[in-house]
Amino acid sequence: MDRDEGRQKQVFLGIVAIVATVFLMSFTDALVKYVSADFPLWQLYVIRSFMAITILAGIQLFGRRQRGARPKFIAWVTLRSLLLAMMYLAIYAAIPVLELSVIAAALYTAPIFIALLSAWWIGEPVGLRRWLAVIFGFAGVIVILRPGGEAFSLLALIPVIAGLCYALAAIITRSKCADESPMTLSLALNFALLAVGLIATAALAIWQPLEAGGNYPFLFGAWVAVTPEDWIFLTLLATLIVVISIGFAKAYQLGPPVIIATFDYAYLGFAALWGFVLFAEIPDGVTLAGIAMIATAGLIVVAAPK
Repeated sequence: MDRDEGRQKQVFLGIVAIVATVFLMSFTDALVKYVSADFPLWQLYVIRSFMAITILAGIQLFGRRQRGARPKFIAWVTLRSLLLAMMYLAIYAAIPVLELSVIAAALYTAPIFIALLSAWWIGEPVGLRRWLAVIFGFAGVIVILRPGGEAFSLLALIPVIAGLCYALAAIITRSKCADESPMTLSLALNFALLAVGLIATAALAIWQPLEAGGNYPFLFGAWVAVTPEDWIFLTLLATLIVVISIGFAKAYQLGPPVIIATFDYAYLGFAALWGFVLFAEIPDGVTLAGIAMIATAGLIVVAAPK
């Protein structure tokens, strides 16, 4: 009984961690969208990640009871970090051209990938009701995307790639990195983002795609001068990525991926909120219906037995 109560408490803490994390993640994505017209992605990757690594190093140096930062399983931690770096790339590539609610809907194909991988790869029990709930939530995603309709764009499939990367990273976190310190995982992620940013910056400096940069400066544009206001903004983004990367790792270490992933769906509501507040994006009735289906799926997963 004590063991069951302890497990339930862990799952509850994992749920709290993921909801708080996706709230901050949606806010971060909204901020990135807000500056995407003026600030190139790779400059953002490099500066934000360098600042985040500095923050994490400070916490590691001066914090109490911190475990060593060296990964126990370097290969798995590296793969996880690269998958999350690819996830962010896919999300951010779509941010300047798609509404936040559409990006969120495409991204949240991830839970169905997680359910499939949980059952096939690590043998996590899913159960019929949870399978049905995940499928119902996925149907909500389809309702929002409306493939085949006039509102559908192939660009909406870019965040689906992010969803697959997210799912793979979540499974690896649970099955291969459960004993890693969240601080270690956060550091590894930010080193991966820094490396990707530096490699892309060097490649663009050699390639110099001027025409492409003019059409899509967020992805292909040259670095710009950083103002004092930009430094404040970048410091905020660095702090957010530290909290998000630690929260994501901790959430999937605490609870079964299929449960934690379902509460990931909260990102949809938060993305719609920030889209309205910052960009006056108002989801239509069909989009709201899809979000309601996804939220219902989350409740079913929690209440359903294995």
